[in-house]
Amino acid sequence: MTSDPNTPASSKVSPLRRQYLQLKKRYPDAILLFRLGDFYETFDDDAVLLAAELQIVLTGRDMGKGQRAPMAGIPYHSLETHLAKLVQRGHKVAICEQLTDPATSVGLVERDVVRIITPGTAVEPNLLDERANNYLASAFIEGNRLGFAYVDASVGSFYVTQIPSNQPLNTLREELERLRPAELLWPYDPRGAKPASPAELAFAGRFEAYDQRYFSLDNARSILLEHYQVASLDGFGCAGLPLAIRAAGAIVRYLLESQPGARPQLSPLKTYSLDNFMTLDPGTRRNLELTQTVRSGTVKGSLLWALDRTRTAPGGRLLRRWLQEPLLDLRRLKNRHDAVEALLLDLEGRQRLVGALSSMPDIERLTNRVAMRLATPREVIGLAKAIEQVESLRVELERLTTAPIPQAGALKLLSDRLPDCRAINQIIQAAIVEVPPNSFADGGVIARGFSAQLDELYRSSAGAREWIAGLEAIERERTGIRNLKVGYNRVFGYYIEVSNSNSTLVPADYLRKQTLVNAERFITPELKDKEALVLSAQERISELESALFRELCSEIGQSREKLLQAAEAVAQVDALLSFAEVAADRRYVRPELDDSYELSIVAGRHPVVEISQQDTPFVPNDLGLSCDGNQIIVLTGPNMAGKSTYLRQAALIVLMAQIGSFTPAERARIGLVDRIFTRIGAQDDLGAGQSTFLVEMLETANLLTQSTRRSLLILDEVGRGTSTYDGLAIAQAVVEYIHNHPKLGARTLFATHYRELTALEGRLPRVRNYQTEVVEQDGKVVFLHRVTPGAADRSYGIHVAQLAGVPRAVVRRADDILRGLEQGGANKHPSKTEEQPELQLSLFSEPDPVVEEIKRLDIMSMTPIEALSKLYELQSRLKDNAHG
Repeated sequence: MTSDPNTPASSKVSPLRRQYLQLKKRYPDAILLFRLGDFYETFDDDAVLLAAELQIVLTGRDMGKGQRAPMAGIPYHSLETHLAKLVQRGHKVAICEQLTDPATSVGLVERDVVRIITPGTAVEPNLLDERANNYLASAFIEGNRLGFAYVDASVGSFYVTQIPSNQPLNTLREELERLRPAELLWPYDPRGAKPASPAELAFAGRFEAYDQRYFSLDNARSILLEHYQVASLDGFGCAGLPLAIRAAGAIVRYLLESQPGARPQLSPLKTYSLDNFMTLDPGTRRNLELTQTVRSGTVKGSLLWALDRTRTAPGGRLLRRWLQEPLLDLRRLKNRHDAVEALLLDLEGRQRLVGALSSMPDIERLTNRVAMRLATPREVIGLAKAIEQVESLRVELERLTTAPIPQAGALKLLSDRLPDCRAINQIIQAAIVEVPPNSFADGGVIARGFSAQLDELYRSSAGAREWIAGLEAIERERTGIRNLKVGYNRVFGYYIEVSNSNSTLVPADYLRKQTLVNAERFITPELKDKEALVLSAQERISELESALFRELCSEIGQSREKLLQAAEAVAQVDALLSFAEVAADRRYVRPELDDSYELSIVAGRHPVVEISQQDTPFVPNDLGLSCDGNQIIVLTGPNMAGKSTYLRQAALIVLMAQIGSFTPAERARIGLVDRIFTRIGAQDDLGAGQSTFLVEMLETANLLTQSTRRSLLILDEVGRGTSTYDGLAIAQAVVEYIHNHPKLGARTLFATHYRELTALEGRLPRVRNYQTEVVEQDGKVVFLHRVTPGAADRSYGIHVAQLAGVPRAVVRRADDILRGLEQGGANKHPSKTEEQPELQLSLFSEPDPVVEEIKRLDIMSMTPIEALSKLYELQSRLKDNAHG
């Protein structure tokens, strides 16, 4: 639908149309918002899309020589509201502004694109969640290596890594799930193979297939060297990381494109390693509901919801990051726990810190907006207010560091990280009035006394304004016209208005300026001179204030790193204070962390369930795991008795301890965990052609191949997605593999309804049986939610079905069938009359030729998939023998 400005037909269109088409050709993949007076207009396909997305009227405009283009527009003053909707829906938007004044331009107004906004490059406050980072990520895969970079343009943080991996796509999926970037850059060669799709990467953000040229090592390195004005990237830790450089260079190039003529404000590159923090695969993050719930996708009900009492936006963002990156460094964890304990012991100190942090503006994002020359005068005043509160925070922290407790040293570390920013605050307060307008049109932004030149302009116009202010009284007295008025509007300027009934009294020196229905407007030569003086001074004041404000922002920008350092310290204090407040209110205890392989929890509680169900007292439970003792707990019991809660609370307590939080328990000793794996619940991936059971097996395979002796494994109902025999066989094989594999031996919680697995306790020395207790009273089942040693003898599934509201007829029939099964043998199918062999844990009731083959298998050298395949083959042969 869009015309090409280079075609012969385009020579017949209007100059405005030609200007638009030339700009649109430069940004074909963006919605081009083309400024026309007081509106941003779109044309052609963009107009159709805009009208549909914003539910606005689609009109048309004549473009010369009989051409009419679809058109849809939005008022310039409501741009941010509409822009937010477009960006949230994943669109790329190019903002085209008028660069010359339409009132004074001769011919066509000059226009150009000044900003390109995408979900990953947005820095405007109303486009962002203030309590979450907004990441733009970039990835490059070559062989068994992944280069990955991500940046938050709103604060300037910039991280890169290069990861060796046998499954680089899986590693990338894990990083994307951890960071949840709003946008991903992926190399694309139009002449090469089709790039990976968002579905392949399980990525829900905006996917930008970006020109592969910008991922070349030479281009990427040149872009980074130019941006940081350095001769080498080795100082950033990038030596020997070519793929990381390629990913990072592409990001900087993309950001440069988003702001033509401007330089992105980015902090120095920071390299990171996955070895620094606990790895959590996407399934585990989802199952543990760290930052959002599975059912509703909201924060409420997640672990973040339970722990977040931060008062500042940087603190909220940092706490979210900590949840995504549990530490593996005992020293750093000790410092966090020390700080939380010091705050916990001083109630008054906590309250004073809360006062210093409350209502603090977002110093991190404000600093970057100022440095990018995007801030308004009110935002700069907001930055000054934030600096004042930083100073108050420093005073309160220093007071706390003098407390006579060993942990006070951790607060001293925080206090020392707060730089002195008072000089910046003094500059701002000297330059800008306390409550400035957000526009420079009428002046009044820059404080008097800051600029002698500006003060002189104000003085020169003050006399003329005073003369005009007194003109009405003078002219009424001189002319005798009592209802004479002196006024002003932006179109006609100053005027003297006389009603038609007094037209005979108009003096000869009045010059007619405008005719109204009931009045005439005039001007006098002297009023015209004063008007010129006032308007000229006003225009110069506006220009000078704007220039002075830009200089002020530039000066503040010189202290950007210091301000961001202050923001980081504020965020750390806020996050740790949040941990302390939660611990005080909910009786959390400091965990004992060490490098052992123990996991001992006394009276542990689920941090979210405990506060979500306040009407029902939470039943705490103990847990004891050890790689050399109780390595694997086989947990049996009915649904609704608390198995899933018990599993998840163990994982969450470990994770909370390794982010620096205190834990919901009476005591917790935790040997450092390098990975938490969870295999919980049923979930398919139809988009990728994966059934529920296949997803279950993929997650199980990942768990078995990627975990180590230091990992924590949480498995719930493995094998339930297939037939009973297949599922039981798989479940038993998994338990045996975890127990017997010499390089695994991880601490494991294994919940199951296969009661046959409880026999493993007698066969495998490090397996222990536990159950969720149930009692029957007066024919009713009561779930005690207590976990105790032993094995459950019933599943009570029919009782749960009854509680769920299944029709009584179905419940009664199920009960009849169950009794028949129990009388005829648990493995007898109700629809068959022939006897079925009772399933034994060995899978065989007497010696069989297949047994000899099993004895010869080298199980320890087999992969999980090979073991499952062999097991399926053997089972098929047995079935064939049975039917033969």
